[in-house]
Amino acid sequence: MSKKTTEKNLRLGPLKKLVPFVLPYRMRLGAAFGCMLVASVSGVLPPWLLKNVVDDVLIAKNSAMLNGLAVAIVLLFILKNLASYGQHYLMVWVGQRAVMDLRVALYGKIQSLSLTYLHKRRVGELLSRITGDVATLQGLVSTTIVDLVVQSLTFFGMAGFLVYLNWRLTLFALLIIPLAFKVIHFASLQLRVVGHTIQQELASLSAIAYEALSAIRIVRSFATEEHELERFRRQGEANVKALVHGTQIQATLQGVVEVILIFALALLLWVGGREVIGGSMTPGELIAFLGYLGFMVQPLRVISRIVGTIQQCLASADRIFEIMEVPESLPVPEKPVYLKPVRGQISFTDVWFAYEPGRWVLKGVDLEVKPGERIALVGATGAGKTTIADLVPRFYDPQRGRVMIDGVDVRELDLKTLRKQIGIVPQDPVLLKGSMAYNIAYGCSEATSETIRKAARTAGIADFIESLPDGYETEVGERGVTLSGGQRQRIAIARAIVRNPKILIMDEATSSLDTAVEHQIQEAMGLAMKGRTSLVIAHRLSTILESDRILVIEGGRIVESGKHEELLAMAGLYAKLYGLQFREPAKT
Repeated sequence: MSKKTTEKNLRLGPLKKLVPFVLPYRMRLGAAFGCMLVASVSGVLPPWLLKNVVDDVLIAKNSAMLNGLAVAIVLLFILKNLASYGQHYLMVWVGQRAVMDLRVALYGKIQSLSLTYLHKRRVGELLSRITGDVATLQGLVSTTIVDLVVQSLTFFGMAGFLVYLNWRLTLFALLIIPLAFKVIHFASLQLRVVGHTIQQELASLSAIAYEALSAIRIVRSFATEEHELERFRRQGEANVKALVHGTQIQATLQGVVEVILIFALALLLWVGGREVIGGSMTPGELIAFLGYLGFMVQPLRVISRIVGTIQQCLASADRIFEIMEVPESLPVPEKPVYLKPVRGQISFTDVWFAYEPGRWVLKGVDLEVKPGERIALVGATGAGKTTIADLVPRFYDPQRGRVMIDGVDVRELDLKTLRKQIGIVPQDPVLLKGSMAYNIAYGCSEATSETIRKAARTAGIADFIESLPDGYETEVGERGVTLSGGQRQRIAIARAIVRNPKILIMDEATSSLDTAVEHQIQEAMGLAMKGRTSLVIAHRLSTILESDRILVIEGGRIVESGKHEELLAMAGLYAKLYGLQFREPAKT
């Protein structure tokens, strides 16, 4: 493929990718283009009417024709404005709908991307692509394309009249006009690069603001408000610098194009005037010819501006479709298996897993968990405990080996059905904006008021909620900041068990609770785990003494397995960890 062809594909590629989002609205789009055609034709005719005014009215002194031309001009501009209204309304409607579909598709794509991919990206930057970049494309579809089509049709319509009026003068003009297009082409390439920079700097600005606001307690604890403000200011300066640079290029482009065209107009006035004096053109034809050239300045100015805008819009499209084209890390089975009901048997067969190639987190894990069995995972930080738990709901796929539920590889199961059978309590629970009831029933649309209350009682949070003025309808603050850590943890526990799952995964579910409440919740969770397969990731070993089996993880492998007393008798790693946590004070 030649360099020229590749460059063309690079320019048009993002536009082609937008087509599927516009096609569902092709009927309205067609009507909009019809209005554009009418508006363009209406904009082309006035100089021709001016020719008739000069030659057939003023020179021929035909007053009857003057009346008709005056009425025709008024009707023409009424038609033009009606068509302009139609094209604007229809294209804004199509643009809003198409871009909303794109925004939803992008949001859905981000939701489906692997956790590994998402953890490497700044949330603020992803949000910038959903909001800022998509909003930029909204202007492209709603107004920029309209202007491009209308002004292009107007330009070429006027060019046709120029050829009809005097082809020799038109050829003379065409020797100059390509220079303007050369300038537009050069500037558009520069604006494409600047557009990428502008959107990247804006995304970084959003990311800095999001990070600081998300960690506002940390910022205030360390009194770093000025530091964060300075970071935001510096990034804002970089964004402004990129915007100003883009404006400079765009303003220069418009100015240079206009100077070139005015120079051409003056030169053609001189040549055409000589032809009128020589008798080869009528005064009306020259006025119409110059009128068309004068009117052509506006379409070219608009087109030069549009080209710059399109290049910046395509920079946004590049950033959007960069995400849209990220390959799915969790392939969907062609014929998914639906387990109804799930019994809760979990099997790991020679499972190897790495977040990054070559850096194995799990190394040949073999594990059999019976339905209803309570398994505790213990070990040092980074040993692989959470990774083992994350493979069960298929947050990740192992590079080697198999993870099975009830004897079926999780890669063959319907993902939504699988995850609805698993309740998860994270170590750092996140609550969503909404009521207490909404947060407990999140993801379980069939939950009734009674099941919500039952889950809250099991988690030991019911008394607190019912003591509030609005009870279960009490609004939770942003990310649950108005609640204590223990309260957030208990709501997360209630959320995990409200759906009555067959498998429970608890990542240190009582880590934020005081000793008295911890014993209360342990008893409640013991009741909740009866009849369910449970994986408990524990750092405080006091929480897992009654487990059916304790697995000690070290270096991505299961190095010890057994009950609490059995592991202590082994005098191995578990006994060492237990001794460190429950060491008796030295006798004096």
